[in-house]
Amino acid sequence: MERHLPRLLTAALACSLTLTACSASGFGSGAAVTIRLVAADYGDKESNSSQHYWNAVASAFTAANPGIRVDVRVVNWNDIDKRVKEMIDSGDVPDVLQTGGYADKVAGDLLYKASDVLSIGTRADFLDSFAKAGQVEGIQYGIPFVSSARAFFYNKAVFRRAGIAEPPTTWDELRRDAQRIREKVPGTVPYALPLGPEEAQAETLIWELGNDGGFTDRSGRYALDSPQNVETFGWLRNNLVTPGLTYPDPARTDRRTAFADFAAGKAAMLNGHPSLVKLSEDGGIDYGIVPIPGRAGPLKSTLGVADWMMAFKKWGHRKEIKKFLDFVYTGENTLAFDEAYNLMPVTHDALLAMTASGRHHDLEPFLALLPQATFYPLGDTSWDAISAEIKKSAGPAVRRPEDVLGDLQKQALAAGSH
Repeated sequence: MERHLPRLLTAALACSLTLTACSASGFGSGAAVTIRLVAADYGDKESNSSQHYWNAVASAFTAANPGIRVDVRVVNWNDIDKRVKEMIDSGDVPDVLQTGGYADKVAGDLLYKASDVLSIGTRADFLDSFAKAGQVEGIQYGIPFVSSARAFFYNKAVFRRAGIAEPPTTWDELRRDAQRIREKVPGTVPYALPLGPEEAQAETLIWELGNDGGFTDRSGRYALDSPQNVETFGWLRNNLVTPGLTYPDPARTDRRTAFADFAAGKAAMLNGHPSLVKLSEDGGIDYGIVPIPGRAGPLKSTLGVADWMMAFKKWGHRKEIKKFLDFVYTGENTLAFDEAYNLMPVTHDALLAMTASGRHHDLEPFLALLPQATFYPLGDTSWDAISAEIKKSAGPAVRRPEDVLGDLQKQALAAGSH
């Protein structure tokens, strides 16, 4: 896929790649105000570290705003949660943080409202579903930065061998296709169902959405043991697990295993996100991507996942943060980051640019679903704890839906959530 950076950033990025003295932390002492940015690293080696992107953005921003210096610190994903906790515990928080979650910082009354640090134009450019996902009790604090979504992958070669002409659109069609694959293509896992602890909450929510269920009801209160959710897990047990149309023990199967099996031609169908595209291509898989089958038809909404930007109040740099974030969220800057890491957008401008460019055919099925994405209850400060319990319980729930989901609901109520 073609990569590019905005013209305004090109010189600054070249400087950051070649001369340490040109980095964002190398500006002179004449700047009146310094704001500190801590951001997660989306690269997998030094040459594509996000440090280069943020140094370029910071340099270009200071060139346009000489009175504001931006000190950049990029931290790898394995360490960022620990580092941020240490910063908060010590009181040495950054002005701006880009990472995976925001609700716990809201609970500590640490953050500016999004409306305090973003112009009306910048806020209006966010996809509505993402802006709402950044809210706590109706007020937006989390500022979406990049996103991902889920769609249904199937192995076209396996389907041809099994005599299946079209991918499934309903659960019943998926079950029939899985049965045919087991009969005609032995040794292949018909449907890869990962309910192990790595990311069971994602697979769980996808299936529950297909039966008009989910983690919360329409008022936002947890409804983990709703009749629809119990019915969903009962269907999985009776139609996929017990008949042997998936892994023998989904509770011990993680997403990583399911993705690897699909990319190796060992699994025929699964729910996946954009990273599975490259894995499949590297594995030489002739694959297709379509909307996820639901009980009565394809899902009109899919699971959306976002990483977040947030602004801390402690140092009182609201005006400077606002100028910086409005610069960060210009169309050329957001598009540059999305394309550099093959990520999905959170703004209308970037979505339109990626859809119209012709450079992102591999992402088109995901881009089409993105505006209707459904999210975890990210604004609930108990979500991290409940998510951890779902990761442990989703596998057993496929055997004993009422008991396990009922216990999960009790834990959610005990956590003092909605």
